[in-house]
Amino acid sequence: MKEETIDKVLKFRDDRNWKQFHNPKDLAISLSLEASELLEIFQWSGVDLECGEKRDKVAEELADVLCYSILMADACGLDLDEIVQKKILRNEQKYPVSKAYGRKDKYTAYWEDKDAFRNSDSEHYPKL
Repeated sequence: MKEETIDKVLKFRDDRNWKQFHNPKDLAISLSLEASELLEIFQWSGVDLECGEKRDKVAEELADVLCYSILMADACGLDLDEIVQKKILRNEQKYPVSKAYGRKDKYTAYWEDKDAFRNSDSEHYPKL
């Protein structure tokens, strides 16, 4: 996401003096509610697994999820690029291409070899 977009989200909040209400607990609740609204779009849709005609509504709700994610990161002093990059690295270790390629079932070797991750030096993820 562009820094300009992140700045616009924060400016929107600051222009309305809403930062005072944006504590991590309330932002986590709001983020969960918005994610639920995204999920609701597909509720009872049967075999309709595509966005199709729902694309505009999906975009709107996904934008809400992303905005609350930006606000949560700001409230917690987290850099979005940094935490996403670290998560990708962890997932690459947890799900090597050779074992996970084309599989929808969860590859669980990560849990079988916890020692490989126990000494994680990441400041944003708890040690196992």
